[in-house]
Amino acid sequence: MSLPSESHPTASATTVPGRSTAASRAGETRRRATLPGLLALALGTFCIGTTEFASMGMIQLFTADLGIDLPTATHAITAYAIGVVVGAPALTLAAARWNRRSLLLALIAVFVLGNILSAFAASIGGLAVARFVSGLPQGAYFGAGAVVASYLLGPGRSGFAFAIVMTGLTVATIAGAPMATWLGQTIGWRQTYLGIAAMGCLSLAALWSFVPHCTALGGASISHELAAMRRFRVWLMMAVAALGIASIFAVYTFIAPFVTDLIAAPPEMIPIALALFGVGMTAGNLVGGRLADRHPDRGLIFGYASALAVLVLLGVWGGSTWVFYPAMFGVGATTMAAIPSIQVRLTGLAPESATLMGALNLASLNVANALGAWAGGLTIGAGLGLLSTVWAGFALTASGLALFLAIRRGLPRPE
Repeated sequence: MSLPSESHPTASATTVPGRSTAASRAGETRRRATLPGLLALALGTFCIGTTEFASMGMIQLFTADLGIDLPTATHAITAYAIGVVVGAPALTLAAARWNRRSLLLALIAVFVLGNILSAFAASIGGLAVARFVSGLPQGAYFGAGAVVASYLLGPGRSGFAFAIVMTGLTVATIAGAPMATWLGQTIGWRQTYLGIAAMGCLSLAALWSFVPHCTALGGASISHELAAMRRFRVWLMMAVAALGIASIFAVYTFIAPFVTDLIAAPPEMIPIALALFGVGMTAGNLVGGRLADRHPDRGLIFGYASALAVLVLLGVWGGSTWVFYPAMFGVGATTMAAIPSIQVRLTGLAPESATLMGALNLASLNVANALGAWAGGLTIGAGLGLLSTVWAGFALTASGLALFLAIRRGLPRPE
């Protein structure tokens, strides 16, 4: 992704000294804002990840309170995922000309509104609408956040920048979602959504305070964004993401029965398995960010290939406690290592539409969520047993890797 002219102070100094001074000041402002700004961005994704995963942990609570059955209650979770997929391109295009800082603030405001509406929902229909609103900002936030993080870190670090933004989401699987689930059981699910909304207000204040207000973070024309969506290779890379990352959700969705039925451990061990998965996702995400900037394809190829190896171990020996728990870490780590490389590749295909590419990457991950859970449920429904979900994930990730290797030669090398 090409950065604004202030990224090239040397050239400015050669031509216009006044501009050199302005560029120097802008560069100093960026350096001072780097760490606080990155932490503010990660806090926003932590809030987003917390509300997304907490709903799964609290589903039995609002099922009982609203007087509905479990299948009906899942409509609220499905509505959130639909909101993400719809909102990622729609909000990004609608706000194409907005300054990225202003866009981030507006998206977190929508997030806060959605969680407040969730807390006061009187029926499953109202809760589904509220969760849809809560999901709308997610993809666009990650897209705009990746652009801001790339600006703060400087040229040549877009992969690591996206990984930093993703870190808030992965940490939410370790701490945010379990804490929200515990709060839901302790003080109620409605109060928990209000607490998440309050945390969103804290994120709003952090973004306002620490993300620099500068013209370098200006928007782009809608025509540029739409042009990117007409490129077939962009859609192919989204398919690579959706297929390859689906194995995470083919495993993560069924962790609870894995623990209680497969390895016959007590339910108290479910949070341990979830935490190991989350720690693996966080570690893999950060390693993948480094790899994406140094070797454009290595994070994706290494991540997917390593995930296939871990899935084989889990599929064959997953009934053993000594294999199961390390495999939870391994599946999360290896698959997440690919995501920053996917972002770098998408941005390379449409450098003028970096915000939209980040949003579409997140939309692809939500397609992966639905695809992995659906494939795993299909194999269990066919009577193939719990571990069949692992092999469903293996098939999907193998398809994603094969597709990437097939199209790799036709992709431009990221700058």
